[in-house]
Amino acid sequence: MPVYSMTGYASATAGAPEAPTSTSISDLSVSRSTSAARANVTVELRSVNARFLDLNLRLPDEFRSLEPSLRELLTTAFRRGKVELRLNAQTTSETAWPQPQPDQLNRLSHVQSTIRGWLPTARELSVNEVLNWCKAGSVTERLDEAALDATRQAIAGLREARTREGQRLVDVLMDRVDRLRDLAARAEPLVPATVERQQKKFLERWQEALEQAGATQTVSREALQERALNEAAAFAIRIDVAEELARLRSHLDEMARMLKAGGEVGKRLDFLIQELLREANTLGSKASSLELTNISLDMKVLIEQLREQVQNIE
Repeated sequence: MPVYSMTGYASATAGAPEAPTSTSISDLSVSRSTSAARANVTVELRSVNARFLDLNLRLPDEFRSLEPSLRELLTTAFRRGKVELRLNAQTTSETAWPQPQPDQLNRLSHVQSTIRGWLPTARELSVNEVLNWCKAGSVTERLDEAALDATRQAIAGLREARTREGQRLVDVLMDRVDRLRDLAARAEPLVPATVERQQKKFLERWQEALEQAGATQTVSREALQERALNEAAAFAIRIDVAEELARLRSHLDEMARMLKAGGEVGKRLDFLIQELLREANTLGSKASSLELTNISLDMKVLIEQLREQVQNIE
């Protein structure tokens, strides 16, 4: 299963079913071109990272009734991300005008006659008003299915785009994981050497203190030497970072496994980032040599880079 990014863009266009443009009104026949009326719907989808799924639909008024269906399509396809859907309808010069149908005109004529029978002073309908009333029978009624079809195509395109971007993110993350492993491998041999060096320095200082005390000391040199060794051992335990390095490598192995398995791993990866940062901070606080301090800083930089990229993974 691939890893999906939350960032992507896709668009799709679908045409409305064709409709004839000839009409016949009572005894008057009006012959028009035999070419069919054409109209298209274009759907654009944009997505960016977000903690949860956040849908933003920008629809013309005539497509408001489709909002529940569009939301269902989007929630089925995506789990996380801020997704914006923008829908536009384009019509040709012919389909930009409503095509009045005989039954529509008959109903309007009957309604107008009824109203003027009760209100003789009411004015007659204008051509513009008739056309506005007849919009319900225009091509926009046939665009609903085209809008849904274009949305399905755009969703498929966005999923492909998010898959491609997700693969690029996996490559970047795996590179950072490998570099963190290299830093851990560099730090591991430094640990016993640092411990040994600090123990030696600690014992030397104790020895200097014993020599300065001289004859005034009331405790035997053997007891003081034993105490110095115990203190040195306790200090070595405090600065030993072998356990932190082991946990760090374990977290890196788990991250690599999750990236290879794929799926919805963004939130789990984010949790692992927090654990990695905790181990790197502990390594830095325990570091008693410049080499380990620099390695800890390099680790933090790489972990922050991981965090930035993981924020875009679904």
